Amino acid sequence: MNQSTRWPQMITLISVFFFWGFVAASNDILIPVFKEELNLEQWQSQMISFAFYVAYTVGSIVYFLLSRAFGADILNRIGYKNGIALGLVISAIGTLLFYPAAESASFYLMITGLFIVGLGFSLQQTAANPLAIVMGDPKKGSQRLSLAGGINNLGTTIGPVLVSFAIFGSISVGGTANVASIEAVKTPYLILGAFFLLVAIIFKFSSLPNKIELDQEEVKDTTATTLTQPASKKSALNYTQLVMGMIGIFVYVGVEVSTASNLPEFMKQELQTSTESVAPFVSLYWASLMIGRWTASIGAFDLSKRTRQILGFIMPYLAFAVFLLINKMANHDLTPFYVYAICIVALVIADFASKGNPARQLLIFSTMGIIALFIGMLSSGMVSVYAFISVGLFCSTLWPCIFTLAIAGLGKHTNEGASFLIMMIMGGGVISLLQGYLAKDELLGIQWSYLVGVACFAYLAFYAIRAKAILKAQGIDYDMPTTGASDPH
Repeated sequence: MNQSTRWPQMITLISVFFFWGFVAASNDILIPVFKEELNLEQWQSQMISFAFYVAYTVGSIVYFLLSRAFGADILNRIGYKNGIALGLVISAIGTLLFYPAAESASFYLMITGLFIVGLGFSLQQTAANPLAIVMGDPKKGSQRLSLAGGINNLGTTIGPVLVSFAIFGSISVGGTANVASIEAVKTPYLILGAFFLLVAIIFKFSSLPNKIELDQEEVKDTTATTLTQPASKKSALNYTQLVMGMIGIFVYVGVEVSTASNLPEFMKQELQTSTESVAPFVSLYWASLMIGRWTASIGAFDLSKRTRQILGFIMPYLAFAVFLLINKMANHDLTPFYVYAICIVALVIADFASKGNPARQLLIFSTMGIIALFIGMLSSGMVSVYAFISVGLFCSTLWPCIFTLAIAGLGKHTNEGASFLIMMIMGGGVISLLQGYLAKDELLGIQWSYLVGVACFAYLAFYAIRAKAILKAQGIDYDMPTTGASDPH
């Protein structure tokens, strides 16, 4: 089967990816605001990330238990697009709590609202990721996930800028700003809730499929050898590549989120950067993921090899230009950011070196992430800031790499395996909390707390090597020229 991507349906689908990114990155602005206004310790402020990302795990567990209780997959019963619409309604309910939370300056009400938003996102993620894969040729499923991830990171780039504007107001040319107002937090989230409801209605009446068939078709496409092993396993958890991949998702989301969520505190302590001035730097971190994912999404389109190579250079800088435009519109000084174009060169080189192989890309990008973190810890000033921000470049394509390796060869257990992977998104909260705790002056301190991220990348590099060996033993070799579904570009 070599069907083309169904773009009208795909465009509708990827709108929810934008919302996930918008909220996730906006949390990094809420963290320093609530920390200052409510006199929280750094680890306490990280409860914002913890509540949001743990909701993914709780939602996945509830989904799993309900599916077992009803004797059938919940999405297969209610429908995939209906599941996304329901998830959007749940998230909208969570945004309503931001009104009383902001009015009463209640930290616990606010993180409860974020938890409910995350619950809705969990259901949306479980439905939307498989849908993106079947929106055309299965061999280009991972490229479509990268494209969707690029839209996700458009949300992560815009989110911090808009939420910062809502809280602080516009920053004047003189560099002064309005005092942070927790009460102002309610406005962007209530508007976001209204958008959730609007998009839920659009999904309900869209032409997106409600049912998808998951079988061993894609597994057979990824190898020249017909596999018989997948059918002999009783559960997805019997596959080593999945269990190790679950840990991989846990630490990947962990290092991605904790690097950003601790950045405002690092800049405050080391560079005396004010809270209202940190938004464009947080925006650049998440834009770095957009830069990498826009580059990786090139393979989702039917283009010649030569065109793909040319776009491999153009696309990352086009995404960088989008970041600059967004922050220019927000009246931020762009002068400090032009030098970041040099960091993007490292991404382009790493991307070409990976040659579309998920295991090789995971190994190369994890190694680059370790190097970036050590540069950040061993240097000072803006060099350290940009080193930490560049971690976003090397996190950008790790999700489809890990996802591809973890579910390869699962056959009929693919859907179950995917739900277990979504469950491990909680790493974003747990590892952020851990780094926030270790950032105490009497422990590692904020700068050396990024050793947590080094440990995460080290595991991912190990998983890249181990997963390749495990899959090869099962007859799946992503270096084979016949491999189509493995190419995440």
